[in-house]
Amino acid sequence: MSSTTVGVKRPAWNGLDILQLILGLAAVAAMATAMWASLAYARPASNLAGDEQIAQRIFYIHMGCNVGALAGFLVSVAGSIVYLVKKSLNWDRAAQAAIEVGTICGMGTIITGMFWAKPTWNTYWTWDPRLTTSAITVLVYLAYLVFRNGIDDRHTRARFGSIYALLAFLSVPLTFYSARLFRSIHPVVFGNENPDAQGGFSVGSTMGQTLSISIISFCVLFFALVILRWRQLRMEDAVAELREDLG
Repeated sequence: MSSTTVGVKRPAWNGLDILQLILGLAAVAAMATAMWASLAYARPASNLAGDEQIAQRIFYIHMGCNVGALAGFLVSVAGSIVYLVKKSLNWDRAAQAAIEVGTICGMGTIITGMFWAKPTWNTYWTWDPRLTTSAITVLVYLAYLVFRNGIDDRHTRARFGSIYALLAFLSVPLTFYSARLFRSIHPVVFGNENPDAQGGFSVGSTMGQTLSISIISFCVLFFALVILRWRQLRMEDAVAELREDLG
């Protein structure tokens, strides 16, 4: 008796596969570099001491998460506008993927801020204007994910999500300017000084370089995750369409 081996042809890699692989590897390398720079390369803040000086190093991750959240919400605005104009679901998927990753980064901003706040403000949380508006922004985008999942029709869901994302973005500039417009103890890193700030510090040369490394690293990680999630959403929609055709 002879046996036959049936070979299964492996699908060829396309451009998105290669881009995903490159971005994934770059994100791993970038985040490893950011961790090293944050913990070892950056010099300690000279005006801080003890636990507060150690906790300050989480600032680089805190700012990286902050930039990742901002990138997510900005991309969601662009994706939502293009969807409303072109009615292409690919852009709605891009907006949804960006909001999911941006919301995770926003939660990372709050959590890292809490660990930094404990030795600086002697509490993990205070209803400071910056902290309050940050929490509101994250909750607004979490509500986006909950509400859109309750709509069955794909285009109705995309239209609702696009309009919601545009309105939700109004909370982002409010969060950014909250420490400038209201009496806040949160330090202002860029721009004018906040006289009421507690735990502020001057960014030296190695600290500035580490901050740049962290921001770039989180941007690479952000785009790697957004593209991965966008492809997953596209596959989910394709499977759902197949089920509708078969059922």
